[in-house]
Amino acid sequence: MNAVILPWVIGTPQIIFIVIVVLLLFGGRKIPELMRGLGSGIKEFKDASKEDEPATKPEEDQKRL
Repeated sequence: MNAVILPWVIGTPQIIFIVIVVLLLFGGRKIPELMRGLGSGIKEFKDASKEDEPATKPEEDQKRL
């Protein structure tokens, strides 16, 4: 009955299956390289999003009030 109510919940068997498929597709040696690339991509994205934020000084904020 729970499978009918919550069909998108990922359980332990699904996670194990996904890990096995990833190991078969990429092999044990490629996974650290993929994780390094993913981590550096996330870091670059965060750095780029910080650069896009407008830098306001506290004096400017007080003048607006």
